[in-house]
Amino acid sequence: MSNSKYVEYTKLSPNCSERTAKISKITIHHMAVVNGTLEGVGNTFANPKNYASANYGIDSDGRVAMYVPEDKRAWTSSNSENDNMAVTIEVANSAAGPNWPVSDKAYAKLIDLCVDICQRNDIKKLIYTGDKTGNLTRHNMFSATACPGPYLQSKFPDIVEKVNARLTGKQQEATVEPVTLYRVQLGAFSKKENAERLLAQAKEVAADAFMTEYEGLYRVQVGAFKNMVNAEALAKKLKAAGYAVYITTAKGKQVISKTETIAVGDTVKLVDGAKDYDGHGLADFVYKRNYTVKQIDGDRAVITYGGVVVAAMKLSNLILVKKN
Repeated sequence: MSNSKYVEYTKLSPNCSERTAKISKITIHHMAVVNGTLEGVGNTFANPKNYASANYGIDSDGRVAMYVPEDKRAWTSSNSENDNMAVTIEVANSAAGPNWPVSDKAYAKLIDLCVDICQRNDIKKLIYTGDKTGNLTRHNMFSATACPGPYLQSKFPDIVEKVNARLTGKQQEATVEPVTLYRVQLGAFSKKENAERLLAQAKEVAADAFMTEYEGLYRVQVGAFKNMVNAEALAKKLKAAGYAVYITTAKGKQVISKTETIAVGDTVKLVDGAKDYDGHGLADFVYKRNYTVKQIDGDRAVITYGGVVVAAMKLSNLILVKKN
């Protein structure tokens, strides 16, 4: 049995036992400590007199710790039947009660970790029923406690939606809501070699600079932004470096919530102005083509054109054109 790829810190607790059931659930807890550290929680769980542990912990920076390997039952939920079936997760709080919120980074990593646990343990779908019958459970279903806190408890339906969307490859289709994209451009040339020279210089200041060919001209651009202020900030930086800069506009589309399912082999196109998975800008012509999905890993999809890998994109930035 494997453990999560997201683990950055390990301190194994003696407070565990052999599982007597297959992993089929996830139980989410909160630390009830403001910005609790992975090391601090690890020290608590390392004390055999505390009779407490968890499989994983997440701090406010989104770092993940492992305290009990998944093949062992952690002592977390005050219920041996649940803990034998569940992978348990402790999440740090970003502020104190009564709401006990968690940081955006911690919440995002919680979704990542839940998806990872489901994928490795063949949990096809998370189900939250509000009671013990679902496979996403809470500590306060089994004990008189406030854990996982009002904030996280209110997020359980959202956790199920986000995790299941990634497990099934569902994403939000971009269809309407036109927006204006502000593009930062350095120059347009009839000779490609002139544009290439400027591009090489521009990348020393802006690594995302790229070249496009449109209407017989080779254009050197740096990025496309929904907010004019972001485009102006980059233009100011480039001007300070001695470049002649101007901002052009183009029409794009904004994501709306119409659920579609994208799978390997499907034909897709990109949301206008979308960046690749690592946040890098793409050339204008890239948005005009259709692509084939080669691989999907969580919310990351690799797309190809003519059999050649073009980019890795977030699923939410792909529009389904045709099912395979």
